[in-house]
Amino acid sequence: MKALLLHPDRDFDWTQEWPSQKQAFIQDLELEAVLRGMAGEDPFLFETCRKVLLSSLGNDPETIRYRQAVLNDGLRNAALMRQLYDLAVESTEMKEKNRSLSFFWRSPGGILYDSTECLGAFMSRLLKLRDMAETDAPKFSSPGFVGLFAMLRRELDDRFFSDLRNHLAELKFPRGVLLSAELGEGNIGANHVLRLSRKPRGNRFKRMFGKRPPAYSFRIAERDESGARSLSELRDRGINLVANALAQSTDHILSFFTMLRSELAFYIGCLNLRNRLADLNVATSFPRTAPPGAPVLHFEGLSDISLALAMKGNVVPNAVEATGKRLVIITGANQGGKTTFLRSVGLAHVMMQGGMFVAAKSFVADVCPTLFTHYKREEDVSMTSGKLDEELRRMSDIVDGLEPNSLLLLNESFASTNEREGSEIARQIVSALLEKHIKIFFVTHLYDFAHGFHERTRDDVLFLRAERRDDGVRTYKLVEGEPLETSYGEDLYRQVFDNGGPDGRSAAPPPE
Repeated sequence: MKALLLHPDRDFDWTQEWPSQKQAFIQDLELEAVLRGMAGEDPFLFETCRKVLLSSLGNDPETIRYRQAVLNDGLRNAALMRQLYDLAVESTEMKEKNRSLSFFWRSPGGILYDSTECLGAFMSRLLKLRDMAETDAPKFSSPGFVGLFAMLRRELDDRFFSDLRNHLAELKFPRGVLLSAELGEGNIGANHVLRLSRKPRGNRFKRMFGKRPPAYSFRIAERDESGARSLSELRDRGINLVANALAQSTDHILSFFTMLRSELAFYIGCLNLRNRLADLNVATSFPRTAPPGAPVLHFEGLSDISLALAMKGNVVPNAVEATGKRLVIITGANQGGKTTFLRSVGLAHVMMQGGMFVAAKSFVADVCPTLFTHYKREEDVSMTSGKLDEELRRMSDIVDGLEPNSLLLLNESFASTNEREGSEIARQIVSALLEKHIKIFFVTHLYDFAHGFHERTRDDVLFLRAERRDDGVRTYKLVEGEPLETSYGEDLYRQVFDNGGPDGRSAAPPPE
């Protein structure tokens, strides 16, 4: 029994490890804000959604569309999906409580008792699953849910429950335990086998007074502790194989509920996030994917989810047509929304490849096998290396993990040195990566670097600029435009210092 809600042909691998660059990826894109929006205060939802999203960049378009269909079903049937998830949670937590109670009771008899109790409890929940599969299946159309419900109807038919009830009743041994054994070396019992006890024939009167088959028997004295212990050990030898088989069956059903809970948890997180964004009037839509290869990117009304959740309100969206562009250079006024825009692009790619919706009215992009971020960092407090050395070391680690058609987000990289040196380093690295078919978004104040690419008039480069009105007001919109030599830092200076002195005069502008 497999849930198969995240992949059409295999279970999700919850044990995979993440490269060290993933932590920078989470930090730069502020992914934790999105995860908190999905999970709320639930640590299990948070960790599950984190694992799914961090592994999403390797997904192909077919897997993305498979998950989108499952999520669409969940959005249309949110109450039923939550009911299914609660049932899985209840089942896994029930078993965990049982395990904690029987931790020190691990004899074959204890294992058998524990397993029969768990299977009895599981049976009622399996019946609920089967009933949902029969009554609610027509409401779902995605291959994931259609396959899940078909499997439940096939595996959990009436014969399964009838056999399960009979086996559980028999394993309570209402007529005692019937064993067979052989005499081994030294007349020690060997090859103990549990036998099926036949039901007594005839009515009660015949069973009480009728002639019985010849048999030898003996009784243990009430205070014979050694004899009782030996008899218990003999019973355990006989039921050992059955106890182990039943424990394996219990673990099999538990593993199904555990996998069902984990895979549904991701979609529950998606429902939670969708509701939060709807409350904030943030537009969402399901993106369309293109296969890796030629760069494709077009979106309208794209917002930064992490900023919207932090501000508890709508944020300024952006629209870009960058199909055919492998390099997007973003310049313009300080605090004009460049980093926010970069983060929104990165989050949209992660969510798209995870099979989620994105915070945009429309979004089309090619899938990328990996995504890396290279943002500026604070000075190394340990003073073990300079800032430029640290930037180059991180870039070297990123290059080792890049594959063709990967996405790289650079935010003010190589600005820790002078303009000329930083521009030359950026030019050489970016040019080399473009030759390897890496798609790059670069927020930069390095005018020499940006202007140099602008003069080349390459068809695969797009130049965006943070919009600024004549009065210095930032619109937080990005528009196409050639790089400018200034980032309008004096606007920020006036915002801070233009409060007038004792004589009422404005503070002087900063030196050029």
